[in-house]
Amino acid sequence: MLRLSRVLSPLGVLPEFRKNPNGFLLSTARASGDLVYLQLGPQDVYVVSHPDAIRDILVTHQANFTKSRMLQRAKVLLGEGLLTSEGEFHTRQRRLVQPAFHRDRLVRYANDMVECAARAGASWRDRAEMDVSKEMARLTLAIVGRTLFSADISSEADEVGTAMTEIFGLFDTLLMPFSDWIQKLPIPPVRRFEKARDRLDRIVYGLIAERRRSGEDAGDLLSMLLLAQDEDKTGMTDKQVRDEALTLLIAGHETTANALTWAWYLLSQNPEAAARMHKEVDGVLGGRPPTFEDLERLPCTMGVFSETLRLYPPAWAIGRRAKQDYKIGDRTIPAKSILLLSPWVVHRDPRWWPDPERFRPERWLENAERPKFAYFPFGGGARMCIGERFTWAEGGLVMATLAQRWKMDLLPGHPVETQAMITLRTRYGMKMKLTSRASEIR
Repeated sequence: MLRLSRVLSPLGVLPEFRKNPNGFLLSTARASGDLVYLQLGPQDVYVVSHPDAIRDILVTHQANFTKSRMLQRAKVLLGEGLLTSEGEFHTRQRRLVQPAFHRDRLVRYANDMVECAARAGASWRDRAEMDVSKEMARLTLAIVGRTLFSADISSEADEVGTAMTEIFGLFDTLLMPFSDWIQKLPIPPVRRFEKARDRLDRIVYGLIAERRRSGEDAGDLLSMLLLAQDEDKTGMTDKQVRDEALTLLIAGHETTANALTWAWYLLSQNPEAAARMHKEVDGVLGGRPPTFEDLERLPCTMGVFSETLRLYPPAWAIGRRAKQDYKIGDRTIPAKSILLLSPWVVHRDPRWWPDPERFRPERWLENAERPKFAYFPFGGGARMCIGERFTWAEGGLVMATLAQRWKMDLLPGHPVETQAMITLRTRYGMKMKLTSRASEIR
């Protein structure tokens, strides 16, 4: 039975939450249990941290919920894309996009993933210092452009990065009371957001226009969207294609870039784990580029990526709004309440994860029994991240490709802190020093 605890104050806990969202949720859950009531401004929020209750919300009773307020507000950027749409429209769009992520396509994408990673690694220099977070963002954007849109958009990486930072800077505003009104005011944050959105639109609409002009069926996601037809033989408008393309462009590079950044950081702090991964990569690949089939032969490398997603899940919190009253144990959650499910919190629960704060990639080689939703970096149910398998492949192949040639060490004194926005970013970037492994592997 889940005991309901309440964290109350006259003004709610929104100020504390906004200062350090993921840290606040973790301390609250540890102090108050698996079901905690919070007053976030005018919104009633229930933090749910038991895997069985999370399974029921995301899977068993998923029809009783819609997306949370934040993702509903994200429609000002994403429109009716997969991340924000609901009901039958979402089901239709997901069914349309799903073939782009089938296994046979992932095998084809793998070559592009490895080629992009190898090209990035070849441009690095021994003993150079770089912000790995920016480099991973450039790399994953190039991969998404090549695989899903058959386009080289690597030259747009800095522009996309700047736009994304401006947009994510609106995160706090989206959670504030009266944000619908704030969005209509001609104030500097809103203007910066609109300019950033316009920059992203220019890139995406440019890809759409070029493909419509050519009439080419490249067999990629963009062609699938442009060739799709309803039962009455009408296709998608440019706006509909834009919403889906922009959603997958942002989600497809932002989350993986964050995960890879945290992976290199964790390896730099755990040299024994890094040595085991390098030894595996060298032994399995022998200097050749990795393939999709190699992923099963790289359990240590995949364990590093799995453990990174446990400690630093890009989707650090998942929100659902109850359509009607909902019972958790003997407690009734009122309709319209937000239920907040946090992988950041659950992935650090010592009931499921012994020594939870420790980076232990080898735990993924053990046959430990734990509830299914003790680990849910990609969500669950009908709205589970459509690009999950894409991300697993990309993470493993990029790490294996780069680890063949490079080691990365955090620069002494560089501050490392999370920045929990829509995704879990690094607040100060990730400044690291490169060391070539050429002499090691001769």
